Amino acid sequence: MIIKPVPVSKIILGIDPGTQVMGYGVIEQKGSKLLVLQMGVIHLEKYKDHFIKLKKIHERITQVIQEYLPDEVAIEAPFFGKNVQSMLKLGRAQGVAIAAALARDVPVTEYLPKKVKSAVAGNGNASKEQVAAMLQNLLNFSETPEFLDATDALAVAVCHHFQGKIPASKGSSWKAFLSENPGRVK
Repeated sequence: MIIKPVPVSKIILGIDPGTQVMGYGVIEQKGSKLLVLQMGVIHLEKYKDHFIKLKKIHERITQVIQEYLPDEVAIEAPFFGKNVQSMLKLGRAQGVAIAAALARDVPVTEYLPKKVKSAVAGNGNASKEQVAAMLQNLLNFSETPEFLDATDALAVAVCHHFQGKIPASKGSSWKAFLSENPGRVK
């Protein structure tokens, strides 16, 4: 009797933090296939109070986590801007989303925007539209969301999936290299 291995399944929640619109996307890895389970945005522009925005982020991310039970969360790191107040608010929004995941013991990984774009589109300077088009092809969906923050969040999840396939480094120091490659240095 031949026993076939059960395909490995993993659910990843990707988050594109924002203080006006926050994107989220949920993918499932089944064996070598990636499936989109959900993507959407949290509309925050209608709330004037920043603390209410943080509450809404926490509530919605908690709902998504409870509904899809992700194994891992991937979140995009804030990019550096000139407006310090905007950066502070964005960092708070990211922190609330991270706290929602950690409160449910879901591990979180952060990715720089250029890393996400490079992983999905092959170009760290790709536009939101280019990233969305690559995701449509890769994940086989045709609808274009009203807000590209949703596809940006999917891109973060896909980037995290791809990073899981890269073997962990054994060390990046010169000493580690020498000990692992004694015949390469004379």
